[in-house]
Amino acid sequence: MTDSPKDFQLESYNIEVPQFLIAQYPREARGDSRLMVLYRDSGTWKHTSFSRISEFLPRGCCLVANNSKVFPARLRGKKPRTGGSVEFLLTTPLPLLQTEPLDKEWKQAKAAGLLRPSRRLRDGERLDFGPDLVFRALQQYEYGHVEGVLFWRGNLEAVLDCAGTTPLPPYIKRQEEGIDRDRYQTVFAKEEKKGSAASPTAGLHFSREIFDSLAEKDIQWREITLHVGYGTFSPLREQDIRKHRMHAEYVEIPEETAVSVNQARKEGRPVTALGTTSTRALESAAFADGTIEPWQGWCDLYIYPGYRFRVVDHMITNFHLPGSSLILMVSAFAGREQLLRAYKNAIQNSYWFFSYGDAMLIL
Repeated sequence: MTDSPKDFQLESYNIEVPQFLIAQYPREARGDSRLMVLYRDSGTWKHTSFSRISEFLPRGCCLVANNSKVFPARLRGKKPRTGGSVEFLLTTPLPLLQTEPLDKEWKQAKAAGLLRPSRRLRDGERLDFGPDLVFRALQQYEYGHVEGVLFWRGNLEAVLDCAGTTPLPPYIKRQEEGIDRDRYQTVFAKEEKKGSAASPTAGLHFSREIFDSLAEKDIQWREITLHVGYGTFSPLREQDIRKHRMHAEYVEIPEETAVSVNQARKEGRPVTALGTTSTRALESAAFADGTIEPWQGWCDLYIYPGYRFRVVDHMITNFHLPGSSLILMVSAFAGREQLLRAYKNAIQNSYWFFSYGDAMLIL
C-alpha cells in the first residue's frame, strides 16, 4: 500500500455524513448494531450484524480491549466574578489526580480540562460547580484548553456524580438522559479504571452473549487501559496533517496482556484491537519486531497514513468524524481511498455514524 500526496491533505478526508445518520441514542433504541466487514486485501466488504462478529474473527486470535470507565466529566457552573455560565469538561483521569488536603473539609488537586465558551479567563479566576466543587484556572491555552486546581469537599466521585453529567459528544444534540449513564459505558469497563472523558465507543457494541460466542472460537480476551482525554477532542486545523500534534493520554498495559500479545504473534495468531484507543496503546508499546512490554505512562503517538503497524493485525472500530485524528488512524490501517469508498457505501446503506453508531471490522 503506497502513500500519495493526497494522504497528507486534510481536505482529502472530507466526506459528508447526513445529519439523520448521526446516531443520537445507543443501540438499545434501534436494535442490534450493524457491522461492515472490510477486507483490505481485496478492497471488498460485507454487511452483517455485530452480534455475528465472532464468525468473522479468526479462531484463536488475541482480542485487546480498553477497560477505562467514563466518569461524569461534564460540569456546568458559574463565574462568580461575572455571573456568566460556563461549561467545563474535566479531562484529567480521576486515578491520576494527586489529592492534597486543603483544610479539615476541602481537598485539592491539579487538573486540566476544556472550557466552553473558550473566552479567556483572568489568571486565578474561579469557576463554581455547586457548593462542593470549585475550579481555579491558572493557565489557559488555545481552543479552550485550561489547567488549574480543582477543589472539592467530601468524596470526589460522589460530588461528580451529583454535579457532573455524562460527557456526550457535542454532535449529540440533546441533554443527558438516564440511559446514557449506563450505555455510554462498555460492559467490561472497570470501576477502578474510572478516568475517561469519552467512551472507547467500539466496545459499546459488546454484550455478554457476544462474549460467549468469542469463547466458542477460543478467542483470547485481554485488556489495556487508555484514559480517553484531550487527545480525542483536539481538532485537526492544519491542512497538512503531518503538522498536527497529539495531546498525551495515559496508558497502562498489564503484564498478562503483553505476554498474551507476544505469544499470539509468536504462534502466528492475529492480534485484533477493539477500537482506536486499544490500537494506539498497543502500537505505542511496540518494539521494532512487534513485541511489547508491560508499561504505564503518557502516550502521544499520532497515527496517520504512512505509519507502519507493528502489533495490530485487525481492528474493530466505529465510523468516525471526517477530518478527525481517528479517521486518519483508520485510513493508515485500511488505506484512505479504500476506507472512504467503504464510508460512502455505509452512507448509501444507512449505517449509523459516530459514537453511538454502527461498527466496522477491518481484516
